[in-house]
Amino acid sequence: MRIGLLTEGGYPYVGGEARLWCDRLVRGLGQHEFDVYALSGSARQEALGWVELPPQVRRVRSAALWGEASGRSVLWGRRRAGRRFAECFGELAAGMTGTSGQLADRFGSGLYGLAELARDTGGLAGALRSEDAVRALESACRAPGAHRAARAARVPDLLAVAADLERVLRPLSLDWYDDDTLGAVDLCHATAGGAAALPGLLARHFAGVPLLVTEYGVRLRAHYLAGAGGAGEPGPSAPARALLASFHGRLAAETYREATVITPGNAHARRWQERCGADRAKLRTVYPGLEADRFAEVGEREEPGEPHTLLWVGRIEPAKDLISLLHAFAEVRKEEPRARLRIVGALADGARAAAYLDHCRALAAQLFPDEADDVHAVGANPVSFEEIGGPEAPDLTDAYAGGGVVVLSSVVEGFPISLIEAMLCGRATVSTDVGAVVEVIGGTGLVVPPRNPRALAQACVALLRDPERRARLGAAARARALELFTVEQNIEAFHGIYLEIVSHCPVRRETVDEAGEPVPFAHPAEASVPGRWAVGGVAGTAPVGRAAPLTPHAPLGPAAAAGPSWAARCGLRGQLGEVAS
Repeated sequence: MRIGLLTEGGYPYVGGEARLWCDRLVRGLGQHEFDVYALSGSARQEALGWVELPPQVRRVRSAALWGEASGRSVLWGRRRAGRRFAECFGELAAGMTGTSGQLADRFGSGLYGLAELARDTGGLAGALRSEDAVRALESACRAPGAHRAARAARVPDLLAVAADLERVLRPLSLDWYDDDTLGAVDLCHATAGGAAALPGLLARHFAGVPLLVTEYGVRLRAHYLAGAGGAGEPGPSAPARALLASFHGRLAAETYREATVITPGNAHARRWQERCGADRAKLRTVYPGLEADRFAEVGEREEPGEPHTLLWVGRIEPAKDLISLLHAFAEVRKEEPRARLRIVGALADGARAAAYLDHCRALAAQLFPDEADDVHAVGANPVSFEEIGGPEAPDLTDAYAGGGVVVLSSVVEGFPISLIEAMLCGRATVSTDVGAVVEVIGGTGLVVPPRNPRALAQACVALLRDPERRARLGAAARARALELFTVEQNIEAFHGIYLEIVSHCPVRRETVDEAGEPVPFAHPAEASVPGRWAVGGVAGTAPVGRAAPLTPHAPLGPAAAAGPSWAARCGLRGQLGEVAS
């Protein structure tokens, strides 16, 4: 099977999101071939280069979603193409700004119209940032039925929106959709929503290639959270944010509508997808997988770690709410004077994260002044800030080995990888009830409300004082993680989904010989018989070769994957049985 793996800001680059799980997936499915189509997120990411690719990766095509787009408008001086662009972009803009339920169809019509225009003319880079695009946006914002925020947009807002749309829509102008690229794959697997899924939508539109969309962090949710702008920079205005949110919402809805299967990483992401229009019949939850062997030594030790140490692991940023954790630890120290707090993690990008770390250090120094036995000794603060690779935590497993209780204090969380790592290490956990935390913990740890230092402190004290309970919860957590959150279960799940999609929705291509001439009878007759067919004893819902929601949880054995025989379809099974007997 040939898979087109679609990524944005991740694999195969050394630094980026979803790099690890994509690499594990590709290496674990050595029986398949992979073509990687990567959208890079920054110049720094491209400068760092690629990871070492396994032999099953046949090719890598890349394009940049950062910086200025190269080239001028190829529509300049071509009146007919210019009118066509204005019509298609106007439809796209109308789908963004209106409130009617039928506008989703206009958004899709405009999107695919622009894709066809880009294929016919060679690209839209200049047109998408032209005055015609801004005029079309303005007309849509002033049209009857436009929502209130769109009507409030002014020229600077429209310019900002047009610039962002040009960046996200750059995949429309790529040469990735002919018979030698994405048109030649059996399945497109988008590793995120948004721009990463856009090439999959176009391959589906131009070549009928089925699309699988995996979201471990819902891209639309991340866009909403980042809507206020970057660290240290003024964010876009309220009208611009509303227009961009509407665009990303329409793109997500179109992606979910056209996808053959959608695989959220947890129930939290699944609820987001359903609210954004995903058909429940298409959804299959596939948990991310971690390498359990990496944590096996720590998880199988009889020593429970340092019994008086609380451990926090993660990326240091405001969403992790270390401020509440420090205030909670102040309450813990009143009950358990020997307790220590180790904060181990990497600093998130941006000046805002660095300022947040400085604020946390200052608060720790204020809450816990150096303690000394007498006036001639220097005290040690019970809170330490460490980095992986330092002398106190040379490796991630060393950090978990030294913790008695692992704490998560976030106010915003998607899928808590650090909790799964702690579970694989057999550590008891105290977490805030955000994101997919409860789904991951499953009763093997304590959960408290977010932004509640007193509740967090009480849960930590309860575990610090009860070593038997810590050991019991840690053992249960490790068993749960080994059952649900390993690389092996992740790879097996996707292998089954690949086979299921291709068996339901094969891509029909004309077979040619070395001279390029069609080969007669290259496809068996039964492969083209229309009608309904059954998989795993459950009736399908679509003719062969067309995309439709797959029957959830339908097992695929060898016979089911092959489909019903031509004799059964033609009603000859009984006659053939009589002849054979």
